[in-house]
Amino acid sequence: MTTDDGTLVLPRYDKCSLSDLLPAVAARVGLAGAVDPLGLPDADRWVVLLVDGLGHRLLGEHANDAPYLCSLLAQHRPLTVGVPSTTATSIAGLGSGLAPGVHGVTGYTSRIPGTLRLLNALTWHDDVDPDRWQPHPTVFERLVAAGVEATVVSRGAFLGSGLTRVSQRGATYVGAETPTERVEAVAETVGSAAWAGRPAVTYTYESQLDHAGHEHGCRSMRWRDVLAAIDDDVLALRKALPSGTALVVTGDHGMVDVPDGDRIDADTEPGLLDDVVLLGGEARFRQLWAAAGATEQVAARWRERCGDRAWVATRDQAEADGWFGRVDDGVRPRIGDVLIAARGTFAVVASRQFPVEMRMRGFHGSLTAAEMYVPLLVDVV
Repeated sequence: MTTDDGTLVLPRYDKCSLSDLLPAVAARVGLAGAVDPLGLPDADRWVVLLVDGLGHRLLGEHANDAPYLCSLLAQHRPLTVGVPSTTATSIAGLGSGLAPGVHGVTGYTSRIPGTLRLLNALTWHDDVDPDRWQPHPTVFERLVAAGVEATVVSRGAFLGSGLTRVSQRGATYVGAETPTERVEAVAETVGSAAWAGRPAVTYTYESQLDHAGHEHGCRSMRWRDVLAAIDDDVLALRKALPSGTALVVTGDHGMVDVPDGDRIDADTEPGLLDDVVLLGGEARFRQLWAAAGATEQVAARWRERCGDRAWVATRDQAEADGWFGRVDDGVRPRIGDVLIAARGTFAVVASRQFPVEMRMRGFHGSLTAAEMYVPLLVDVV
């Protein structure tokens, strides 16, 4: 497989994107005003599992490792994720049903407006209120208000985190630390709703595939072993669900392995950060905030340095092209003035500011097909 066929993949917001999934499910359980553009089947009880790092293209290449998941691939078109193709942005989009320009989680790290500080959306900052950062009702809040049972089953450590608040606010939270505990908790939740004759939506999350990809690479045997284990776990979950339940499996991004020789280190290249007051984002989707009046000069410098290894756009260009959907005024400053979206197996690391990047093999964040497409796998028990 080639990771980049030369085409920039734009998100299909409001048509076939990850942020359309929960609203589509909500429409199927009768939520007034919710729309299903995905053509989901009818069901009163839904389980939505997000496998972190499960790209559509990667899954399709590993039918021997994931026979159950791959057996569902042909039923629905893949979804596009939002921009950037990264966990925090995707989870916020899934839970809110909104594009990044509205929900405001515009990257793994993004600028806190009015400051020269970055918000890490996975770890969060105590002085940044998640309910103000993302003030719109989540799909879970809307479901609960309509009398639908909405539950999140995930690791206990995520309870009350900033990202959980912006994306899953309103749901009943059930802690589960292992795949076995997750299967049991989800089955119990859905079974209780089935016994009582209530509509229910349960969301759950699996993180190990992404960890394996970052550490060992998404072409590694370790990654394949984790995928095979997840396939077994999802099949066990399916068998544990009561009849009539719809199971949906999707991802938050794909992944690309980046060799050491295809990286630029922004922190060590002379002059590359001239007129840049803040560097954020991540290695496959670097975001730069420029000094006043210097945006075009910074963009030109980066275009010359990256050549055809990246799409370099100003924020205004990216907004006009629909990368983030509609962008609210309060969200716009959180997006970099200059955006470097990597192509092929290229990345822009920052050894001093983000040293963890130097130990990683697999990356994501950009607008290539390998990163932007995630599967929509649906099975009605």
